[in-house]
This record gives sequence, structure tokens and C-alpha cells, in this order.
Amino acid sequence: MKNKRLDNLIANETSLSRKQATELIKKGELLVNGKVVLSASEKVDAENDEIVFCGRRLNCAEHVYIMMNKPKGVLSASSDKKAKTVIDLVPDELRRKGLFPAGRLDKDTTGFILLTDDGEFAHKILSPKNHIYKTYVARIRNPITDDEIKTLERGITLSDGTVFKKCKIKILNDEKNLIEIKICEGKFHQIKRMLQFVNNEVLVLERVKMGNLTIDNVLKPGECRLLTDEELKIIRDFDE
Repeated sequence: MKNKRLDNLIANETSLSRKQATELIKKGELLVNGKVVLSASEKVDAENDEIVFCGRRLNCAEHVYIMMNKPKGVLSASSDKKAKTVIDLVPDELRRKGLFPAGRLDKDTTGFILLTDDGEFAHKILSPKNHIYKTYVARIRNPITDDEIKTLERGITLSDGTVFKKCKIKILNDEKNLIEIKICEGKFHQIKRMLQFVNNEVLVLERVKMGNLTIDNVLKPGECRLLTDEELKIIRDFDE
């Protein structure tokens, strides 16, 4: 992104069009390394120059990676005409064009969802062949038995032919109705359908971890923040 035109840069980093960005630049709303720039066609080093637009510093990295604590009732989608999506919850200072959720959580599932504009990275972490486990905590209706755990951990095939790969399950309470489930897939309603297979039901489901990266417990439902370079490396370790 070095030597990029300012109007293109602003349009890419915000929800504005190039025309809107140009108008605001002409009004003196853009600082480059502390100096006002009035020409939208001027080029800057987007990776190294400090760019402040309408009072906020822009993150001009080639790609962004955002950790969100998804609340219940929000769609894991880039846009929807009727329902609120995870992208709608991203604050203006983090939003940019091309942002999308890497994978999905059901509407009533909460927890860690990763938002990015890096399609190649998203494909790698979502591909089952890379065995990047996603960790969930589920409260279930009935106590789970050792036999049911063994059945699910071996992998199952539903009556409609859907195959769910091996998983890892750990019981988290004495009542045996709070469990941790690790899966390396993300099929439609997967965990709910897995528990239905053993005549159980998921009551509450939260994703708490992607790969080896645990969700920041400081984030309240609906809040998000950029991943640090070290956190991103933790997720990327599979590719090294």
C-alpha cells in the first residue's frame, strides 16, 4: 500500500466514497505527518506516514484482523437488509471496505469471531485440512455420558449423510452438563446437530478460542479490537 493516492486510501479505510473523501480533504480534514494536505491526488507512504483524517488516526496496514465478542441475536455476515450483522457493530475507526467475518457463528451463539479483509488468511484458518481447532463452551440439557463423548470424539455421520470429523470434548462441571468442545470444521449448526445425534440439546453456546488464541475477557458483548502482532502469530502458527 505504499505510494497510494489519498482519495483512494481514505475511501478504502473508511465508509466514504472517493468523492466524499476528496471534499473533506479540500476542507482541511486531512493531516499527513502533522501537516494539512489539501490535494486528494497526492500520494503517501501508507505504511509509514502518519495519516489523521477527521480527527482520527487511520490504520493503513494492508490488512486488518479484529477480535469481536459476538453478542446473541447478531448475524455473522457482512451485510443484511433486515438484521444487524457483526460488521454493523464495528466502530468507525476500525471499519474498512471489504471487511467480513472469517467463518460464522449461529445467530444465538456468542463469543470469539474474527473479522478481516484478508481472504487468503481466512481461507487458511477455516480449512479443515489445517486442523485449526475452534473451542466452544456449551451448556447442554442433559448430563453427557462417557459413551456419548466417545461416540462424538470418533466422528459421526448423520442420517442425511453429513459427516462430522473427530472432535475433542471435556466435561467442565460435576453435573456434566457444561462441556468444552473443540472442532476443526464449521458446518451449519454443527455442535447443535452433534449433540442431537446423542439425544441431547445445546442450551447455550459460546466460542472462546480460535487456534491457541483465547478471546479477550475484557471485551463486552458487541465490543471488538485489533489483534496484536503476537496474537495474530498465535493463530498463524499452523502455517509455519
